[in-house]
Amino acid sequence: MRTPSESSRHPTSFHRALGNVISASHSPCVLTHCTYRATGMVGSHILTSLLENPAIARVDTISRRTPSAAAAAPQTKLTTFVSDDTSRWAAQLSSLTPTPSIFISAFGTTRAAAGGFENQYKVEHGLNVEMARAARDAGTKVYVLISSGGANKASSFAYPRMKGEIEEDVKALGFERTVILRPGLISGQRQESRPAEAALRFIAGIAGKVHSGLKDGWAQDADVIARAAVNAGLKALDGDVPPGSEKLWILGGSDIIKYGGKK
Repeated sequence: MRTPSESSRHPTSFHRALGNVISASHSPCVLTHCTYRATGMVGSHILTSLLENPAIARVDTISRRTPSAAAAAPQTKLTTFVSDDTSRWAAQLSSLTPTPSIFISAFGTTRAAAGGFENQYKVEHGLNVEMARAARDAGTKVYVLISSGGANKASSFAYPRMKGEIEEDVKALGFERTVILRPGLISGQRQESRPAEAALRFIAGIAGKVHSGLKDGWAQDADVIARAAVNAGLKALDGDVPPGSEKLWILGGSDIIKYGGKK
């Protein structure tokens, strides 16, 4: 694993190192889902899925903290950029050579971590759109966004409205193909405390043990969402998308289950 970070003092050597392990055909760059405290539940599974996929020669991550999967990752496949200064992230993305074919964003934060919704909006909406624009300008072909099942720019509720506005601003950038996943409740173990979500995840877990159909419609496991994001991104890159989804492919809960299931 290569780890250029805030403390890197030899950018020229860093860029030479990047050139040694690039495959332009399938080289996604993943923006891991981060909070101020930890890398996120879906983002970590996305990274694992990418590293395990033999079709992918190279992965770059951009995050606040080093991903947990990085320690065991092949040195020639994974490069991590770690910085608390998110104003540096877009420039880091722009510097990748050659340009990643696929960009996956599972970035988000919480109202509590951001210190209120206004700050959450600035961070989550602002950074997602800034990074998407940097990817578009660099020539990335496929953009994959982990959004939310209730995303709606016209919603009277702040959170789904923010998610909907992120979607609309990303779509307006005009990627060759845009893939948006709209999961319901995300099942799994979060590192940060979200009591209300924890209660719902517990219910989802019980329902899933009784029958998967009792859960799949409104909750999806984080690893399933991650595999769906990776698989859909690769399919979009190859042009293998459902009819009518050539430019914009939106995956709801049932689609996420379909494309995120284990082979």
